[in-house]
Amino acid sequence: MSAPTPAATDPSSSPADRRVLLWLVAIGFFMQTLDATIINTALPAMAASLGESPLRMQSVIVAYSLTMAMLIPASGWLADRFGTRRVFMLAIALFSLGSLACAASRGLGELVAARVLQGLGGALLLPVGRLSVLRTFPRGEFLQAMSFVAIPGLIGPLLGPTLGGWLVQYASWHWIFLINLPVGLIGLVATQRFMPDARAEHTGRFDLWGYALLAFGMVAISLAIEGGSDLGLRHAGTLVLGVFGFAALVVYWLHAVRHPQPLFSTQLFRVRTLSVGLLGNLFCRLGSGAMPFLIPISLQISLGYSPLQAGLMMLPTALAGMAMKRVATPLILRFGYRNVLVGNTAIIGLLMASFALATPGEPLWLRVLQLAAFGAFNSLQFTAMNTITLKDLDGASASSGNSLLSMVQMLAMSLGVAVAGAVLSGFSAAFGGTGTPGAALEAFQATFVTVGLITLASAAVFWQLPAEARAPQLDGPEVSGHG
Repeated sequence: MSAPTPAATDPSSSPADRRVLLWLVAIGFFMQTLDATIINTALPAMAASLGESPLRMQSVIVAYSLTMAMLIPASGWLADRFGTRRVFMLAIALFSLGSLACAASRGLGELVAARVLQGLGGALLLPVGRLSVLRTFPRGEFLQAMSFVAIPGLIGPLLGPTLGGWLVQYASWHWIFLINLPVGLIGLVATQRFMPDARAEHTGRFDLWGYALLAFGMVAISLAIEGGSDLGLRHAGTLVLGVFGFAALVVYWLHAVRHPQPLFSTQLFRVRTLSVGLLGNLFCRLGSGAMPFLIPISLQISLGYSPLQAGLMMLPTALAGMAMKRVATPLILRFGYRNVLVGNTAIIGLLMASFALATPGEPLWLRVLQLAAFGAFNSLQFTAMNTITLKDLDGASASSGNSLLSMVQMLAMSLGVAVAGAVLSGFSAAFGGTGTPGAALEAFQATFVTVGLITLASAAVFWQLPAEARAPQLDGPEVSGHG
């Protein structure tokens, strides 16, 4: 994606207005990350209310993350063309309307459509908010400002599962969406009052054909993975859909080679660390994206946890992940990116597979320790993957590379949940379906092993990194808004 045209910082904004802007962008980021995780604990209750099997609810998560992946490449151009204030207000409005539609849904199809609408807004919240901060704060204050905005990116996933479980248990699942409405209303008023309407003086032509190819490819591949288990498509239909999806991505590559201003220049992939980092992010996150979906529903369906208990069990994962951020950089400095990523990927894969050992009689302390270990090593993985991907980029390539990384992250989350849902559905049918005693537990156990093996295999991608890559230049949430 071509980099946004540089714009000077807004000299007319007062320090007080800039502080309010920071809070506004931070709250938008918080709501985006909260809604990406709050729904995981509520899926069994939502399935019961809608008359669906809880093992078929992955499309609710896939719709949100896939929509975000689709819109991220266009977010910078939209803000340049129509102004940050107008686009940020549109993002809040779409997110709020989508939340209301989710709460009013009476069937799975309606809920999936509403999540698409919600994802359209969520995809714009962080990139446009970050661009507004960039164009409002002096260069010397930008890093501190973005560090403040990044904090909610850690708090949202920390509170999401527990808050979702509490709302489901003591109110209803509808409230995990309705709580967004008052925040959205306040956000609209605050955006109109405090956000500057920064825009580029000269906006280049948007690569609409390239965008269409990229978006169709992502959607087709995701639907092909889901097709066998969730959409009821026949095997031939899913195969054809997958082939069309891959063909669209190949055509996009050929298009980008000769287009003067493609969404993402093929020149980016001449940087070895970016190429390996993107592929590693994609394949490793298939497992990492599946776990927040698998763990809460497995605790409830196969181990008998209540929604609140399942949400509380996710706290050790988030807390350990936050604690690991402090030691991630020294570890990478000491051992280098390749050694850390190869070894850590293997550890994560084994930890994912270890969830197959979970039984109703397992001691609570052991389960908490297992969740904390997974959260810590997963956090180290995210930090290392994000920084190695972008560390050798500069100038315009850094902006384009960051957008590409954000898109790959959201796509991988979507594909991870789709893969986990398809595998879980297949194993459930193989073990006799939900009506067979113990079949659900066996299906989850087999799925955890499968997801762990997929992650373990991705270690081979990181082995392609240059051995001398060592010094991290970025860290965690500042690199990207998606962990």
